[in-house]
Amino acid sequence: MNGRDGGVPADESAVEQQIQAQGLAAPRLTPADIDGAIVAEDYHVFPGTTLTVCCLHLRNGFTVTGESASASPQNFDAAIGRQIARRNARDKIWSLEGYLLRERPFWAD
Repeated sequence: MNGRDGGVPADESAVEQQIQAQGLAAPRLTPADIDGAIVAEDYHVFPGTTLTVCCLHLRNGFTVTGESASASPQNFDAAIGRQIARRNARDKIWSLEGYLLRERPFWAD
């Protein structure tokens, strides 16, 4: 499964619109940058559990994982588990890409 079908959470889109509306133009990350870093994704549900793990593969070969688990097995839904696990993995990419952005030469000014 490719990482393009997860979509951008509405709150990220709203923040992006606010940044653009204010004309803030300093170097920054966008939701599209985060999605662009993802080249593939894998999921695993551990047998006999509701634990779902998402592994996002990034363009540089690094991987990031996210997890989800239903408190009640009766409420477990595999699609919802994948969605939450993917969101949790994707959230970790912001910090990694933010670090890389700060390493770029334009921050020396």
